[in-house]
Amino acid sequence: MTTRAGRWAFAALVWLLVGVMVVLPPALVFATALRHGLVAALDTLRDPDALSAIRLTLVMTGLAVAINTFFGVMAAWTLARFSFPGRGLLIVLVELPLSVSPVVGGLVWLLVFGTQGWWGAVLERLGFPVMFAPPGILLATLFVTFPYVTRTMMPMLRHMGRAQEEAAVMLGAGMWRVLWHVTLPGARSALLSGVLMTTARAMGEFGAVSVVSGHIPGLTETMPLHIETLYNGYQTVAAFAMAALLALMAMGVVAARGVVGRMGRSGGDVAARGIGDMA
Repeated sequence: MTTRAGRWAFAALVWLLVGVMVVLPPALVFATALRHGLVAALDTLRDPDALSAIRLTLVMTGLAVAINTFFGVMAAWTLARFSFPGRGLLIVLVELPLSVSPVVGGLVWLLVFGTQGWWGAVLERLGFPVMFAPPGILLATLFVTFPYVTRTMMPMLRHMGRAQEEAAVMLGAGMWRVLWHVTLPGARSALLSGVLMTTARAMGEFGAVSVVSGHIPGLTETMPLHIETLYNGYQTVAAFAMAALLALMAMGVVAARGVVGRMGRSGGDVAARGIGDMA
């Protein structure tokens, strides 16, 4: 009886914590956004600066995900399959953005590409500004999202082992064919999970982007930056409407990641079929 009561007490405590820490904040965001009705909230999202922020966020997210997926897969494959001098240091460097404040990353890019930085003045004269422009936002987003694909794929690749890849090589497959037909299908759930984590982080990044963007409305404001601008300007409904849209996008990513998790069990069968196709 005591054990059952203890289980119920712990369950109630967990539900209370989840309700306060996870459910309540989004609920308040949506309630505030809809304070004057759905039509009023949607009207704020049609503002040119709001549309520009949404468009810039989607473009920067798409580019960051594409670039970091490619390099993340290459890094994960290299680190999981090969031993070489400096491998441990490389793993530490890959994980560095997870432990360093995003603001620090933004300041580093500002030091390198700012007008008073190492290369910023030269690029400005050539007509290729980086800071306070979309390229700077992309660099900041790439920095904070780089580790996710690598870190989600490495454990899966270690778990898979090298037997299937070696079998494919013995059948005459080259490196790229092995990667495309054996490695990636076998690790697709980890890959998709890393892609979705990268997507969520890229959409919501604030610190590093705030440093390098210049907060220029309609030009270099992403959705999180635009929310801050609106809130500081006492445009509460507009700020929370944009925040609600960003929350919906994040929820979509979380839901997609849940679906990906259920796909993970079939990864080995897919890789085996890839080897069969080569035979």
